[in-house]
Amino acid sequence: MAFHRASKAKPKSARSRILLLAAAVTAIALLFLFSSLLSTTVSKANLLQRRQQQPFEKYLYWGTRIDCPGKHCGSCEGLGHQESSLRCALEEALFLGRTFVMPSRMCINPIHNKKGILHHSTNASSEELWDASSCAMDSLYDTELMSDTVPVILDNSKEWYRVLSTSMKLGARGVAHVEGVSRFELKENSRYSDLLLINRTASPLSWFMECKDRNNRSAIMLPYSFLPSMAAGKLRDAAEKIKALLGDYDAIHVRRGDKIKTRKDRFGVARSLHPHLDRDTRPEFMLCRIAKWVPPGRTLFIASNERTPGFFSPLSAR
Repeated sequence: MAFHRASKAKPKSARSRILLLAAAVTAIALLFLFSSLLSTTVSKANLLQRRQQQPFEKYLYWGTRIDCPGKHCGSCEGLGHQESSLRCALEEALFLGRTFVMPSRMCINPIHNKKGILHHSTNASSEELWDASSCAMDSLYDTELMSDTVPVILDNSKEWYRVLSTSMKLGARGVAHVEGVSRFELKENSRYSDLLLINRTASPLSWFMECKDRNNRSAIMLPYSFLPSMAAGKLRDAAEKIKALLGDYDAIHVRRGDKIKTRKDRFGVARSLHPHLDRDTRPEFMLCRIAKWVPPGRTLFIASNERTPGFFSPLSAR
């Protein structure tokens, strides 16, 4: 008697269908991923293009030179005064949440240029003299590093010319020229806060007069150390080399000279504007003042306009 075995279905066709389905799912997933990446790239490109075409930021402009407009347009203050003025302008930009349009050059007072590092000319106009005694702002400061705290652009940049062009097209909605308006009103009043550009005429004395409330510590947004810490890369490298040569040291600035001069008042009595300064800046008093910060045995450099030779020698006892 013959028995017929039921033939088993070969699993090959089932496996083929599973592999085909898996390949199809994988292809769809890869296609979806590729389209997502493409969409993201296109979106970023479009966003970048829109940013280039439309000014999303708002700007603050104080003038073509530090302390100008003001009484120092034709002159050049010392670096300390100019840094105070520049820091004041940067503080206002930070307070208003605006990009600061920074002068592209800073003048160097002749007192800091006695070695003739910058070119001198006797037959030049005031403008030419100013240009010859100034240097590029980005050779002094790292503007990219500064922009991490306060966004800045230079007034010779393409972006600044684009802002100017856009502000003129916007008319009254583009720019306002303001004078004698507090920073609080510039921020809170929509008449100013919605504008693309605020063209600010600062104090006719010096820019830093706008920050004369610096004795109010809560009003200080940028420390005195901010701008020195923003020095350009080449200057930082030079400073590191000098520090390596000098070793570990302390340094202080002792201003006497002009500050301790006496003048006769209307009654003919000799008086000083700073009565205790002469006493407080003598070596024996300085030893007491610096003991908290300068331990014995430290190397101490003193910058001073005191003209008496050996005046600070008693400090060498420590």
